[in-house]
Amino acid sequence: MTNPPPPGNWSDPTWSAQPSSPAPDPTLVAGQPVPAQPGPVDPYAPDPYAPGPYAPVDPYAGAKQPAAQPMPGYGPPGYAPPGYPPQYPGYGYPQPPKTNGMAIAAFVLALIGFTSCITAPIGAILGHVAQKQIRLSGEGGAGMAKAAIIVGWILTGFLVLVIAIYAAAIIYAIATSDNSSSSY
Repeated sequence: MTNPPPPGNWSDPTWSAQPSSPAPDPTLVAGQPVPAQPGPVDPYAPDPYAPGPYAPVDPYAGAKQPAAQPMPGYGPPGYAPPGYPPQYPGYGYPQPPKTNGMAIAAFVLALIGFTSCITAPIGAILGHVAQKQIRLSGEGGAGMAKAAIIVGWILTGFLVLVIAIYAAAIIYAIATSDNSSSSY
């Protein structure tokens, strides 16, 4: 293929009648020869995917299976019961330890102390008892027990402070009251 000459009298020094590079060879891809297409398949050639003479043999292929008796609620015989199979030991995530019940109760009572203030010291004391049980038994819930102790004692301190302020206000009101109005 040749390039057309430039229009008019203008001369292009890069123009030539010959292409600058030879045409690409259609039998080459990236400089490598293209592989030939597979020919017709020989029907008498051995199957390359067939098992060889050393293929594994199932020793239980001819054994008879005992008749399975259906259990009520477990479906037809020969099928596994519904649900997930049991987990093999050593696989998956480890099971978390059982949470101490007293730690849960202490945490709940300490949080209820925000509204009642009476249950806060009970939650704090139960939190101390739960921490001791957790140290001895290895159960979970140490964080809940610690939170119950902290929240319970803080709310108990506020309760004592409020009672002290009320008592001081009552004592001040009694001390500054005018006793002359009581005599008629």
